[in-house]
Amino acid sequence: MVNHKLFRKDTAKDASIGEYLQQAIDIEISTIPTYLYTYYSINRTPTQELLCAQIINQLMSNNEKQLINGTPVLTLQEATKKAQDLSAQIMVLANKAGAMIMSVAIEEMLHVSLSSNIMQALVGNPILNGRTPMVWPAELPGHEPKLMLNKTKLSPDQLEAFIAVESPKPLGKKNIKTAIPYYTIGEFYHEILRILEKDFKKDSDYNTTRPQLVPGKGYYSANTIDTVYYNREHNPSVVSREDSGDIIHVTNFDSAKKAIQEICEQGEGNEADQHKTDDKSRQELSHWEKFKLLHKSLTEHITIFENEGLDLLSYFVLNVPTNPKTSEYPAHIQAVSNLVNGVYTYIFVMIEACYAPAVQNTQYEIFMMGIHKSMIFILNSLCGDINGMTYTDANGDQKIAAATFETYPFGGPSSPKSQLIALYNTAVAVYPKISYLGGRINDLPSVPLNNYNK
Repeated sequence: MVNHKLFRKDTAKDASIGEYLQQAIDIEISTIPTYLYTYYSINRTPTQELLCAQIINQLMSNNEKQLINGTPVLTLQEATKKAQDLSAQIMVLANKAGAMIMSVAIEEMLHVSLSSNIMQALVGNPILNGRTPMVWPAELPGHEPKLMLNKTKLSPDQLEAFIAVESPKPLGKKNIKTAIPYYTIGEFYHEILRILEKDFKKDSDYNTTRPQLVPGKGYYSANTIDTVYYNREHNPSVVSREDSGDIIHVTNFDSAKKAIQEICEQGEGNEADQHKTDDKSRQELSHWEKFKLLHKSLTEHITIFENEGLDLLSYFVLNVPTNPKTSEYPAHIQAVSNLVNGVYTYIFVMIEACYAPAVQNTQYEIFMMGIHKSMIFILNSLCGDINGMTYTDANGDQKIAAATFETYPFGGPSSPKSQLIALYNTAVAVYPKISYLGGRINDLPSVPLNNYNK
């Protein structure tokens, strides 16, 4: 029996393949809250008219402080023209940044499924519910040197942390023994592949009767409306490519190897391509390259705006707190935050249920009517809705509330869905704006909690 609790070992020598694979799942899940939190800190569609007005006001205010011999540095006409150009830059940057970050988050969910499929084929019982980090800053499990993740708004520093997560290059020396140590996520997966090649090469090693998420059913889509952005000419661009990867049904060593290679290439890039891309057509950047490109673009734009006396991020990044907890919010915001966390957690409950034999015949309905609906519409909507709530923090600063992406503790005699409906009823009573979600939440499939050893 595999112990699914987060384990710690002095070395990886005695770790079982089940422990390796559960840690792989934990690694992927650990990145999702930080990517989603930063994504939802971005106002992807600021109003250009409002941006222009704000920029003109700031430029003219700066102007008054920079008079030369009583003559303004900028005329109102010049300030207006400059504001139109700068506002257009903001709109493209904000939309593209959001699309790039969401494209990575979606592929991390794919990686959870790929790792879970390997686990299901070799060991069984992949654990997803309850694996989101409980304490923030959160440590990326096993990474050496220690790599801490934060739920915080978009900034160059946050993008540097993302680059470190996805880096194919070691960031330092191993000196702390936590979980199974590794330099890079790619190195960790290649160690799994080495173990498979050594000890799990026979077809008989792989169970083909346990349910998995399989390709060809629409479970995974490389793009959603959130991975599309528009350039200054209003032409749409998609960040992800359809040939960059898909769910893989793991039935033998070759399919397990293919799944591991897909995870590594999407995250760190293809070594044959100097880590640049992850798709066959060599058009989609790896996670590492996406974050490097976005960091470069963001820092360059920050400099452009600073030269004009402007704070770029203030125009499209929300003033949300860092590493918030639901318990720290005022009571009325707690009610909404609990609902967001309930929906977020229920996604993992449903995915985990898809691996249980008891619901094998309803797997398609659970995934298409539950997981897709929760991810694409309900969670997306709630994360935007909670941003409409403000509060004063312990330091007396005005903050915008944000989704905390904490595991909601479903339990007790009632079903998780009935508890989710109760959370909705409590939240809508204090925040009627979310009443439009009632029907969609009621329509979600009802799945039980798996009774694995957690």
